[in-house]
Amino acid sequence: MMVTLMMAFMAIPSTAQTMNQNKEPMKRVTGIGGIFFKCKDPQAMKQWYEKHLGIPQDPYGYTFKWYEQRDSDLVGRTVWSPFPAESNYFGDPSQQVMINYRVDDIERLVEQLRQEGVTIVDDIQDYEGIGKFVHILDGEGNRIELWQPIEEHDE
Repeated sequence: MMVTLMMAFMAIPSTAQTMNQNKEPMKRVTGIGGIFFKCKDPQAMKQWYEKHLGIPQDPYGYTFKWYEQRDSDLVGRTVWSPFPAESNYFGDPSQQVMINYRVDDIERLVEQLRQEGVTIVDDIQDYEGIGKFVHILDGEGNRIELWQPIEEHDE
């Protein structure tokens, strides 16, 4: 779990690219969008992390705010969120952790992944004020969430 939490503090620049129809490189993953994990008592877990590790609470866990690049007002966010142990949001009940990857162009990426034979679990969902989401399965069947966040500037 400690490794998982350490990942929440890192924005991982992407080197994974593919060519789009115009032969231009398309970014795939641009960073970690969130770390989600199951636990018996999410509220108690949030309180433990706040008390012992200083992670403040919001209704969903906590969202770390950072900037896309130096001297930029383009805001990035990484979400840390405990889920109830019985949650089906991760797909398979035995899956305890789900990683949310930030992406630039979710529609193009999903089309590319389909062409590559990747299992797309659901349709792209657009949540106002948050962005677009879709779930896929990795090579071992683990559910992964892809997120194209809305563009947000610091005020």
